[in-house]
Amino acid sequence: MKTIITGASGFVGQNLSQYLKNEDCDIKAVSLRSDWTLDNNADAVIHLAGKAHDVENSSAEEDYFKINTDLTKKVFDEFLNSDIKDFIYFSSVKAVADCVEDILDENRFAEPKTPYGKSKRFAEEYLLAKKIPDTKRLFIIRPCMIHGPGNKGNLNLLYKIVKMGIPWPLGAFDNKRSFLNIDNLNFLILQILKNKKIESGIYNFADDDFLSTNELIKIIDEVLGKKTKQLNVYPDIINIFSKVGDKVKLPLNSERLKKLTENYKVSNNKIKLALNIRQLPVSTREGLIKTIKSFQHK
Repeated sequence: MKTIITGASGFVGQNLSQYLKNEDCDIKAVSLRSDWTLDNNADAVIHLAGKAHDVENSSAEEDYFKINTDLTKKVFDEFLNSDIKDFIYFSSVKAVADCVEDILDENRFAEPKTPYGKSKRFAEEYLLAKKIPDTKRLFIIRPCMIHGPGNKGNLNLLYKIVKMGIPWPLGAFDNKRSFLNIDNLNFLILQILKNKKIESGIYNFADDDFLSTNELIKIIDEVLGKKTKQLNVYPDIINIFSKVGDKVKLPLNSERLKKLTENYKVSNNKIKLALNIRQLPVSTREGLIKTIKSFQHK
């Protein structure tokens, strides 16, 4: 199975490419930074290339739309004019909502608030507005927070805090959120490529269980053999401190605080129903332990 991957040099792209190669897929990485074309003999396109959400809020808004929206339109138009059968677009749960009080499913009305979320949603709308031939399939994938060995981000920041023995100041925040282990992401993409009975559509990608950040701290403690003291500092004080971090470069700013303390539960029921499975190969806890252990070898 010949599969084109854009954005193959990124964290997800590298992992997915290697995984699919191990499953006897012929992978062709396409860079969209120079002249490019899609191999008409390919079976599928996985469009990963895009501009990620900048937690420092230092990116120009137009950059998100230029890369996440306009470039996606060009790749999709090329796909429609080819003989390639499947197009898999990696969008984001943030194309739908920045905050989730209950559980996010694929039927939620999209109200993105950030330039990143809006740029992803505009790309989705363009793809969904196009007429897809009966011989082709379109998948819009909305992953939540992706992690795995080699990944840098908020999990790595948490790991460093716990490793240094710093008391955890956000114990008063009681949240539940979804994570997505790279092994589960790879598994789901392979199933979509192999199973031609899966219908076109929008699919959330998330692990099976929800975890709080406080529970995550305990998992890191378990890996490190530590016991972090959790402080119940008043949320109002933490919010003020995070706003200072917006103006002065500090490890904690408003965006990071939101990611660490918000409720963001994502349903993966639709993709599991399509695959006729009850659970994903890697549990939420197992996946997080694997990722956290990888930080020890850096």
